[in-house]
Amino acid sequence: MIDIRLLLAVAAGKSTGVASRVLRRGGGTTLPGVVARRVDPQALRKLAVALPQGVVLVSGTNGKTTTTRMIAAMLADDGRAPLHNRAGANLISGVTATALAGVSFGGRSPARIGLFETDEAAFPGIAAETTPRLVVLHNLFRDQLDRYGEVDTVAKGWRSALERLPATTTVLLNADDPAVAALGEGLSAKVRFYGLNDRRYASGAAAQIGDARFCRRCGAPYRYTALFYAHVGHYRCDRCSAARPTPDYALERLDLHGVKESMLCLTFPGGAMELHLPLPGLYNAINALAAIAACLELGVPAPRIRATLEHFDAAFGRIERVDAGGRPLLIALIKNPVGATETIRMLTDALNVERSTHVATLQSNAAQAAETLQGDAASAERSRCNVSTNNLHPSTLLHLLILINDRHADGTDVSWLWDAEFERLAGHVARATIGGTRAADMAVRLKYAGVESECISVVDDPADALDAALERLPASATLYALPTYTAMLDLRAELVRRRWARPFWED
Repeated sequence: MIDIRLLLAVAAGKSTGVASRVLRRGGGTTLPGVVARRVDPQALRKLAVALPQGVVLVSGTNGKTTTTRMIAAMLADDGRAPLHNRAGANLISGVTATALAGVSFGGRSPARIGLFETDEAAFPGIAAETTPRLVVLHNLFRDQLDRYGEVDTVAKGWRSALERLPATTTVLLNADDPAVAALGEGLSAKVRFYGLNDRRYASGAAAQIGDARFCRRCGAPYRYTALFYAHVGHYRCDRCSAARPTPDYALERLDLHGVKESMLCLTFPGGAMELHLPLPGLYNAINALAAIAACLELGVPAPRIRATLEHFDAAFGRIERVDAGGRPLLIALIKNPVGATETIRMLTDALNVERSTHVATLQSNAAQAAETLQGDAASAERSRCNVSTNNLHPSTLLHLLILINDRHADGTDVSWLWDAEFERLAGHVARATIGGTRAADMAVRLKYAGVESECISVVDDPADALDAALERLPASATLYALPTYTAMLDLRAELVRRRWARPFWED
């Protein structure tokens, strides 16, 4: 039987998307869904049911966009190109718009599986309308309190949504986040866990950004034997014996290689895998672990997973590398204390390695010079002592472009800047150019963090800030851009205008 109302919703939504792109009002990633849901509030539910291999949902405070893109790439290489909200429109209107974009005006879709990144607060509603076959829940951190409320508020919504899922659904949870791992107790759905077993990356993270430090069963403090960042690590409760679940999918060894790449060795039911990931940082390694676990659950062969991830490119704004008129620019989104801290940690750790290498080279050169001085002890000693951080190459100091906005999508409360560990930047910054609607707040934060005042300049307008930062960038250095969400969109719009990047909806 023909569903006239759904066909009208599809026609209205798709026409809206075409008009939005023709009139250059955007990529048509959200408004078509709004229009279609006005015509038929059940449009998403009906379109999801028509996907023969079901729906996969991915949510979490940090990492969901990159993780979803990894899953999409692996599914595509396996011949199952998914219906995917690749542009990142992750509210229910954006997911509906993606579902509409994947069907013809007659309501037919060539896609067999849906893959949707979902906003934390929108997850319960999207899960109710799509009845997913697989759910991947990454982490829960304090983020935009004016939008989401506290972590416990989001966790309760997730728990309620998961309790309604059937036994045919698989729920894949981060074992290292106690707020997420506890959601797996007592569900009808099948529960699987993934986690990091390599304790070398335990950092003794700052307590003030640990948002789930108390047992979800009895309220006693967790005792950690390894703490990777915030409240994520290996934990147990001494009062009631609640503890980190044993991961079904485990990252056994991780080797981080600066800001360029990582090596991962992981185990899973029935096998093991070692792969080179062309993305840096602890965060991206865990994103890859979650994506690998999801694809193994979906039946993607391990060799195909490895081949895909070893050639993976990051999502726009998430460790995105751009040729900015012949100068290297790396964009790393920051939007909450944990994400900002881990991005800073990644940059400074990589810088320390590069600095050590550079100092070792200087010392070696000084030693060789001393040998040629043939008995001139005073000159030899001066050569050795000349090796200091004052002689470091400009590439061993950071050149930053930090853009901080306080619009609705960023969160209007920017007090989180004081919880992020910007203190890690002290002594590592050659130049920090600050822009955005809250540039002055960010400049003050850097001063209190110990970054020298003469290294900081405030240029409110993003385009002007970009020009100022590039103008002072040494030939051998990379400019690291750290924007909040809407600031990242502003920056990318400027890069697109200059033809240095493509619009995000074409990415």
